[in-house]
Amino acid sequence: MSESIDYWSLLYVFVLAAFIGLGVIRRVSRLLHTPLMSITNAISGIAVIGSIIVTGGDYPTEIRIMGAIALFASMTNIVSGFLITDRMLKMFKADRRPKPDQRS
Repeated sequence: MSESIDYWSLLYVFVLAAFIGLGVIRRVSRLLHTPLMSITNAISGIAVIGSIIVTGGDYPTEIRIMGAIALFASMTNIVSGFLITDRMLKMFKADRRPKPDQRS
């Protein structure tokens, strides 16, 4: 028996998740941004493992293509998340070197 995929339901869930995600992210305080990025990187790591399994598995071509897209999106999210978090943490580091015009 061949099962048909209901693409309209999948699209509906995707759009709904996008709107809910945007609504939640807009309400996050700036102080919680760095911990939130760390959690999102961990979740994206789980998504990478799942998408590798789907992309390399014995699935139909459409599903494997979606797995490859998910792999690309998750890896982009992880790399950019770490770069942004690193940049934010560098902004809070104090410069411990004495300035040239200050003499002890």
